[in-house]
Amino acid sequence: MEPDLFTAAAEDRQEKDPSASPLAVRMRPRALDEVVGQQHLLKPGSPLRRLVEGSGGPAGASSVILWGPPGTGKTTLAYVVSKATNKRFVELSAITAGVKEVRAVIESARRASGGFGKETVLFLDEIHRFSKAQQDSLLPAVENRWVTLIAATTENPYFSVISPLLSRSLLLTLEPLTDDDLRDLVRRALTDERGLGGALTLPEDAEAHLLRIAGGDARRVLTALEAAAGAALATHEAEITLETVEATVDRAAVKYDRDGDQHYDVASALIKSIRGSDVDAALHYLARMIEAGEDPRFIARRLMISASEDIGLADPTALPTAVAAAQAVAMIGFPEAALTLSHATIALALAPKSNAATLAIFAAQEDVRKGLAGPVPAHLRDGHYKGAAKLGHAQGYIYPHDVQGGIAAQQYAPDVVRDRRYYTPTRHGAEARYAEVVERVRERLGRQGGGPDPSS
Repeated sequence: MEPDLFTAAAEDRQEKDPSASPLAVRMRPRALDEVVGQQHLLKPGSPLRRLVEGSGGPAGASSVILWGPPGTGKTTLAYVVSKATNKRFVELSAITAGVKEVRAVIESARRASGGFGKETVLFLDEIHRFSKAQQDSLLPAVENRWVTLIAATTENPYFSVISPLLSRSLLLTLEPLTDDDLRDLVRRALTDERGLGGALTLPEDAEAHLLRIAGGDARRVLTALEAAAGAALATHEAEITLETVEATVDRAAVKYDRDGDQHYDVASALIKSIRGSDVDAALHYLARMIEAGEDPRFIARRLMISASEDIGLADPTALPTAVAAAQAVAMIGFPEAALTLSHATIALALAPKSNAATLAIFAAQEDVRKGLAGPVPAHLRDGHYKGAAKLGHAQGYIYPHDVQGGIAAQQYAPDVVRDRRYYTPTRHGAEARYAEVVERVRERLGRQGGGPDPSS
């Protein structure tokens, strides 16, 4: 590393007084053997292990992009590389650094490589916060291996990292830590001298609660453990009880970043659960969105789309219910809006399902895109302007209200799609009635039903 004066002073203080650092920092692994989880990335010959071991030669270590949820070890792995390798290690955060800082590191790396044969590893945290131009500034250094880049991101790199940089790096995906991984970490922190040094014990029920609220996040579980341990020590207790953990940690971590790709993943899971009529799963995902502080208007918009896309005329009340919910949450907001969203989610999940309306408009749009959009029949054209009658517009039009039954047997569609059938109703719920009506109407109109079924 190349710390500045203030960073060096802070690190010196931490070495003299380890308790000055948070437990999660003190327990950071010093070698690959201490890393919990992510074993699929640490096998012999893997890119990370080659970085740590300083592998060189014609097939030197590659730049890597570490993608995973918070607390899965992205920064930890970079830290292990910094401690184990004899290369220069420079750390930047995309939150505070810009193109100027990146170019300074690259220029320094070029001098170190050309003048002293010293290779540089650049760890760039939160790379998704860099703009396209800022990411572009990394390309020459990565391509020419002036630096070996370790970039970390919690967001989907295919959306947040430019393609040229992705193609020049290996994408390594970190998985959420399992309960077993976190259990090992907690027990190590309890006994290790860098941690709590055996000063306290942790009963199984309290440990289980810690794992549950951690949500697969190592940093979260160690932070919660430290808070509970501090409370226990303050009252001279010998163990960290379940009651102490519950008192110091208010609620579980929600693995959901409303500004990242999980925003879309959880929203997708909500809609697919509604589509699948699993009301309990739908409520689970709704609760995750609410607890993560999602905008209730976003949730309501998704429900309105679902009402038409997946339910349609199988339950004609679904869309009015979703629209009413959207209007209500816009007026009341959280926390009461959760009740309205629950109401709408349950109604939509349990409603009969039909995507006939969705398939109908998709099929009609497809025909239009193919050029099947002939002239409007003359008798349907506007006849309200002077001269329209001379053109034959609106001539021969039969007003349906003047006909018994309200259905006038005349051509409505252009010739090119005259007998196309776009709407194929299901027999689900209320749509069964529409299925009977549509066939009767088509028969009255003299429609023969040509062309492929748009739902096929």
